[in-house]
Amino acid sequence: MSTSVSGTRTPRRYTWRVVDIVVASVIGVAAGVVFWLWGQAWPALDSLLSFTPGLSGLLAGGWLFAGVLGGLVVRKPGAALYTEIVAAVVSMLIGTQWGFTTFIWGVVQGLGAELGFALLAYANWRLLGALLSGALAGVAVAVLDTNFSSVAALAVEVRLVYAASAVVSGIVLAGLVSLVITRALAATGALDRFASGRELRARRAGGASAA
Repeated sequence: MSTSVSGTRTPRRYTWRVVDIVVASVIGVAAGVVFWLWGQAWPALDSLLSFTPGLSGLLAGGWLFAGVLGGLVVRKPGAALYTEIVAAVVSMLIGTQWGFTTFIWGVVQGLGAELGFALLAYANWRLLGALLSGALAGVAVAVLDTNFSSVAALAVEVRLVYAASAVVSGIVLAGLVSLVITRALAATGALDRFASGRELRARRAGGASAA
C-alpha cells in the first residue's frame, strides 16, 4: 500500500496543472515589464556605481528574480526556467537595447535558477532554496556578461569584481527578495491553490494553536 501511495504522490508533485501554467505565465509577464523598466534605468544606475569599476554587477539581480520567484510560487520542475524565459521574451518584445541577446540571457539565467532548486531535489522552497537559486542565477549572468558583453573587454580584476557583485545581487535581489514577495503573496491568500500558500497557512495555524 505504501509503495502505491508514494508512487501516485511523486508524479502528482511534479505534474503541471493549468493553474501552474497560468500563474507562472502571469509572473513571467509582470517580471518582463519590470525587466524592461530595469533596463531603462540601467544607464543611470550604472553611472551611480561607476566609482568602483565592476560594481555595476550589483544591478544584475534586477533581471534574475523572475526565475526564483516562479520556482518558489509554483514549486514544479521547470518553473524557474519557464518564468525567466517568459520574462525575457516579454522584455525583448517591448524593446530593449540588447535585442535578441535578451532571450539568450534569459535562457541561461533561468537554467541557473532552475539548477538551484534541482540541486536540492525540488524539496527546499525556503531560505536555502531561494538563496541557492538566486546565487546560481547570479553565476550564470556573471559568466555571460564577463565573456560575451562589453564587460569582457575590461581588466581581469574588474571582471572579478563584476562577477562577485552579480552573485551577491542574485542572492539578495533574486533570492531573498523573491522569498519575501512569495510570503507576502501567500499572506494575502493569493496562493491558496499552491503549496507555497498552504504551507504559510499551516505554519500560522500551528502557531495559533500553540499559543
